[in-house]
Amino acid sequence: MSSNHKQDLATIDFSSIMAVAVHDMKNSLSLLLQSIEQLSSTLPETDQVAREHLGDVHYEASRMNTTLVQVLSLYRANMDALPTNIDECFVNDMVEELVDTNLTYTKQRNIAVTVDVDEDLSWYLDKDLIFLLMHDVFVNTIRYGATQVSIKAHIEDKFLSVIVEDDGPGYPENMLAMSNAAMDRLCISEGRTGLGLFFARLIAQTHKNRELNGRIELSNNKTTGGSIFKLLLP
Repeated sequence: MSSNHKQDLATIDFSSIMAVAVHDMKNSLSLLLQSIEQLSSTLPETDQVAREHLGDVHYEASRMNTTLVQVLSLYRANMDALPTNIDECFVNDMVEELVDTNLTYTKQRNIAVTVDVDEDLSWYLDKDLIFLLMHDVFVNTIRYGATQVSIKAHIEDKFLSVIVEDDGPGYPENMLAMSNAAMDRLCISEGRTGLGLFFARLIAQTHKNRELNGRIELSNNKTTGGSIFKLLLP
């Protein structure tokens, strides 16, 4: 390899190239998801095999899209450019959108989803970021075997509390331990926790109100063993 070629490679910002590539892949996956949803609406109810396969494809594409969004957002956060647009948001509308986005898969898998959010409940938050956070949580409840998922929201002290609870196997002990550990990038590279957890904590902490910071809490239901995810925003 010539010295000039080596110099050219040395001047390339590969992190920026990866960010652009991730953005393009995310856009392509979004179009793919739309196509899957349109195709699903044309399949007859009697063709259960095709509908099941299509639901699986929709689920995997949705997971991949979420991961790409997380990677892109973490890159921007590392560049001190994580966009935060705080505005009034009606929580029930956001939750209903979340449920509708995943309706293809939940219907196919007969997953019961219940929503308990006052229609008039509103809060100041970054809807796009919070939607991404909640979408990852919701998809994971499906991924790990839940058949029933409930989403609730209410005011708790000075915080908006959004809770996602399921009847799956619950969070593993190492994940519960990491939920309150100091947030650093080593926890990802050493495999001690998932990208989704790191991403959720990062987004929660970008929401601040005077001396109060957003946070997440993980626990398991003592009776059913299912996981409980709580997002608290000041």
